[in-house]
Amino acid sequence: MTGPLPASRWKLAADDFSVQSRRQSIVLYGALTLLLLCPLAFGAVEPWSIFFLEAASALLFIVWVVQQFSSALTVRWNPLFAPMAVFAFLVLLQLLTGTSAYRYATLSGVLLYGAYGLICFLVVQCLRRPSQIRILTLAFSSYGFAVATFALLQGLTSNGRLYWLRKPSGYAWIYGPYVNHNHYAGLMEMLFPIPLVFSLTKYARGTPRRLAVLASAVMATTIFLCGSRGGVIAFVFEIIVLLAALIRQQSRIPFRGRLAFVFFAVLLISLFAWIGNDKIAGRLASFPSARREVTQGLRVQIDRDLLKMFPRRPLLGWGLGTFADVYPQYRSFYTTFYIDEAHNDYLQLLIEMGAAGFFTMIWFLWLVFRAATRKLRYWSSDINGAVALAAMLGVIGILVHSLVDFNLQVPANAALFYVLCVIAAMEPRFISR
Repeated sequence: MTGPLPASRWKLAADDFSVQSRRQSIVLYGALTLLLLCPLAFGAVEPWSIFFLEAASALLFIVWVVQQFSSALTVRWNPLFAPMAVFAFLVLLQLLTGTSAYRYATLSGVLLYGAYGLICFLVVQCLRRPSQIRILTLAFSSYGFAVATFALLQGLTSNGRLYWLRKPSGYAWIYGPYVNHNHYAGLMEMLFPIPLVFSLTKYARGTPRRLAVLASAVMATTIFLCGSRGGVIAFVFEIIVLLAALIRQQSRIPFRGRLAFVFFAVLLISLFAWIGNDKIAGRLASFPSARREVTQGLRVQIDRDLLKMFPRRPLLGWGLGTFADVYPQYRSFYTTFYIDEAHNDYLQLLIEMGAAGFFTMIWFLWLVFRAATRKLRYWSSDINGAVALAAMLGVIGILVHSLVDFNLQVPANAALFYVLCVIAAMEPRFISR
């Protein structure tokens, strides 16, 4: 027969939970810091920054494992873990069966995707409390605003060098910390919905709401100013989805929340007119030639070549990370440019991972949107729904942009994208207050 625990036991249990919670927060905020540092390292596309991403994610995982040994082992499930495990199995098959056209490139891809997986796993395990959501919202919003402000200043005073110091090798369209302006747009596509969605909910009041709208508007403005047409199209899709969510929740959204969206639109238009109206108009006027101009008239030819490559290895593909090594022998045109990415993430995945990997990706995305949409019913007054909506909007932006670019081949953007996916797919775990 058991009775109630003595007060001292209750205090000890609470203290143990508090210690465990603090330890998990260290891992969570370590992962957040890693996600925020990678874009500043030119998108983490260079060997040293890729190593930093892989080593830091492994170190954070080790810290988490050590913490688990000191307490009861608990592992939280996420629906996306299943397709992620299948994807890992397919890559393992490529290595074991010799399907990969270049084993070293596939092994390098394994390390990189392993880092993405570890970060996602740690976020799922450690993101548990509404207070953490508030901190992450503040961190991502402040960070996005700071990077966007830096990009604006750099755009006005650019000398053709990253951070005004480093001259990139080869062709570059620098914007912010990225060599490629399209990848900067990809980062902002994922960040600007976070403060915007926050400003529309019941959790935003007074000055925080106004600051959130300002941060979101500045980030969105730079999507246009950076000259990325794919980014502009992605932004439009995100706004359409957000408007649909607003209309569906119209009766539940507070008046000040609806006013915040109007303020966002007015501020966005005002910033356009003040900073870059002529530049934006001239850039958008060239939309009909987008596919020719962005990659020097080669995107259509690349797409056609890729569709011819697919039947050669339709099931498991040519191997993860092997596009740059395999494509030259199938290229149907002459160019002096080094084509190391497909400028279409879907076709590149189809070529590298075959039909098996492609349909695993479809399964992955289906789980993301199924889980996210289930939480949207009361998103304006439910923290779980608000988090799911903000994450889903960022995911939608990258998915649209990936039709004409390769944001998911940029480690900094890919890592943040996959983290948004697992957050969108998480079970409701936050209690609204």
